[in-house]
Amino acid sequence: MTAAPTLPERQEWTVDDLGELPRDLRYELINGRLIVPSPVPAHQDLAFEIGFALRGACPPDFIVSSDQSLRINRRNEPRPDLVGVRIEHYGRTPVPVEDAVLAIEIVSEHSEFRDMVEKARLYADAGLPAYWVVDQNRPEISLTEMVLGPSKRSYEIVNHTTGVFSVEAPWPITIDLPRLSARRAGILERIRLR
Repeated sequence: MTAAPTLPERQEWTVDDLGELPRDLRYELINGRLIVPSPVPAHQDLAFEIGFALRGACPPDFIVSSDQSLRINRRNEPRPDLVGVRIEHYGRTPVPVEDAVLAIEIVSEHSEFRDMVEKARLYADAGLPAYWVVDQNRPEISLTEMVLGPSKRSYEIVNHTTGVFSVEAPWPITIDLPRLSARRAGILERIRLR
């Protein structure tokens, strides 16, 4: 019997070190820290719902992908929950951040600071045009829309809503957040009644 594989011990990781990881390990590299996420079904369910809304009017030159690595620099290879990328990357990973037009993170129980602050700084500094954060940890699901400001190095929050969210860029997208909140409330009620 062979021993189970173990992860190399490091305080600081770079993209060069990622080749030592098991090929089937899902990871993110954020500011040199290796993060191994394990989302719960509620998180994944919401990601699917939002992904379907994104795909509805996605132009033919782009594709919506989930759990896709974006190469930013030697210390950062985040894996947004959803991302809009140029179609040329249909069979590739990681995708260069320059070929992404939108990244979306769904806040998990322990990821609010990382999603709202660390990743926002990281994506803005890399020049990603749009970044959305969906918060599912309150009674009503909310979406915060951020776009690059005039300096092209930081985001401006242009919308924060729990209502129906509609934008024209990067393509026309509408997400019915009240419907998603009601759906989640119905699921939680069924669980409570069991």
